[in-house]
Amino acid sequence: MADDGFPELITGLPQADVPIPGVRAWLSQGLDHQIVFFEIPAGCEVAAHSHGAQWGIVVEGEMDLTIDGQTRRCRPGDSYYIPAGAMHSARFLTDFRVMDMFADADRYKPEAAPSAQR
Repeated sequence: MADDGFPELITGLPQADVPIPGVRAWLSQGLDHQIVFFEIPAGCEVAAHSHGAQWGIVVEGEMDLTIDGQTRRCRPGDSYYIPAGAMHSARFLTDFRVMDMFADADRYKPEAAPSAQR
């Protein structure tokens, strides 16, 4: 990332189990939603998929975001809304940081805690 990334206030949160190599994410869990802070390397792509509603704001970097066949370039300060059930995908042109809020309280699970060393 261009700077030191997210502050310890965020990186001290539980890491989210994200099945995309190279992506790091921290999870703030609510009763009926999640907020996830993502760090995504340049060149990463997220295949088309759908889930509950999602809102995000770009902190750093650029991505091409496609929602229901419409593509737009998102840059720092840009926000986006993905309605529930909308097919969407993303392509990350640079290292990227974003904060996303998901209406699904179980969109991501926390990573399993490492086993205690014996």
